[in-house]
Amino acid sequence: MDLTGNIVGISTNFLTNKFELTVAVNEKGCLTSGYDELKEVELLDIRIRKHRNRRSLDANAYFHVLVDRLADTMRISKPRCKNLMIGRYGQPFYINEGETTEAIIKTNIPVSQMLENETVHCMPCGQKIEDGKELVFYKIFRGSSTYDTKEMSILIDGIVTECKELGIETLPPEEVKRMLEMWKT
Repeated sequence: MDLTGNIVGISTNFLTNKFELTVAVNEKGCLTSGYDELKEVELLDIRIRKHRNRRSLDANAYFHVLVDRLADTMRISKPRCKNLMIGRYGQPFYINEGETTEAIIKTNIPVSQMLENETVHCMPCGQKIEDGKELVFYKIFRGSSTYDTKEMSILIDGIVTECKELGIETLPPEEVKRMLEMWKT
């Protein structure tokens, strides 16, 4: 039972030697049925914290919602879907900030395994045989939480387009615009 309200008093029960907290609760209807259900329970988990209004969905959270929907529709894993979207519409990771040299790694990790990686976002950009072993080159991309408004807009526009092509419901354009306007890094 989640309720809102405020603390109105505290006292000590001298018979049990425990503190008793009195709270005023805003919700009326659910309290009586919840009380009847819980009054005989011997031990409850109680959490009291400062009330915060729930945040509206931000652009990065919306990107992840769309990744989940797209992955389910395409029947692929969420990490693979996220890497594909960031690889198509995301921003490269530069070796030195302010320069144009993109980070590329060379490894023997197969593409099928690398696309499942949740910590490094990358896409294959080449391959070669070296000492009899197949090596793959991967272009590294920044995580979406580091994007500025323009970069996030490109990412969201890309995934929204892909979702619409597959008949996946997306937010109205004005709501996406509002989210992007609130986006800041």
